[in-house]
Amino acid sequence: MTSPELFRRHPANPILTAADWPADVNVVFNPAAVQLENETILLVRVEARTGISHLAVARSDDGVGGWQIDSEPLLLPDARNGSECWGFEDPRVVWVGELGTHVISCTAYGPAGPAVFLATSVDFKTVERLGVVVAPEDKNAALLPERVDGEWILFHRPTSNFGHLHPGISLSRSSDLRSWSAPEVVMAPRTGAWWDALRIGIGPPLLRTEHGWLLVYHGVKETVSGAIYRVGLALLDLEEPTRVLRRTDEWVLGPSAMYERQGDVPNAIFPCGLIHDERKGELRLYYGAADTCICLATASFDETLATVLDAGPDSSK
Repeated sequence: MTSPELFRRHPANPILTAADWPADVNVVFNPAAVQLENETILLVRVEARTGISHLAVARSDDGVGGWQIDSEPLLLPDARNGSECWGFEDPRVVWVGELGTHVISCTAYGPAGPAVFLATSVDFKTVERLGVVVAPEDKNAALLPERVDGEWILFHRPTSNFGHLHPGISLSRSSDLRSWSAPEVVMAPRTGAWWDALRIGIGPPLLRTEHGWLLVYHGVKETVSGAIYRVGLALLDLEEPTRVLRRTDEWVLGPSAMYERQGDVPNAIFPCGLIHDERKGELRLYYGAADTCICLATASFDETLATVLDAGPDSSK
């Protein structure tokens, strides 16, 4: 059966499950993705059988199979640290040329709630912690790979006293990656029966194109049988990324396969990793399915850009 969706599921899905892990774990999902020389690296959220999540590295030559799992986690929560004692969740990774390193953003979870945590790594064998940079409650964060008007830009989703009923996407600015300005609204959920009316958040780190920053985001709709997580696209201005140039009305990937429909959180597609293979002209989207396993969907870069360029302005405004 041919899917009308822009992104096409890989026939090998799911590409990673808990059964592939060298230790007994509950689930693996929501991976960041990066291409490092000839190797695809996934930074995976691994939920142990305690319920606490850590981040671990999986490596593959082709980004589809033959995964090698590092024996030790890259980022393990410190049980003595109240800001992270309940785990690290949902990483994103971006290469920052100015710094000569990858910047990892993830959610640190503790009794006060979720918070934005940053770390850096050159090779994903060692990591340097920067710590919590945005206090609870906040999550779904990723850094732009370059400064805008001299400042770093962090996309995130604040919920404490800030759009807590229908959380949307915001950004903050910083000169040092540690002290961040008050959040500025970028994009809100739509009102009514839309597929992204309950809440939205960024997916992978944004991708620079000649037309603007390509934003892949997740949107959630509440139904009588529970929430449904789908994927949409938007395009932001390169010089002022709070300005939404285009936003697709329809989702480009939604749960339909069994491994997306059934799991710890049914009907959930949650993308955190995106690799642009310029040689093939292909986008590889890595996502968690049903908070239970890791999957891959691909799309033509040109078709993706054309789809978002054909879209209208942000209808939530």
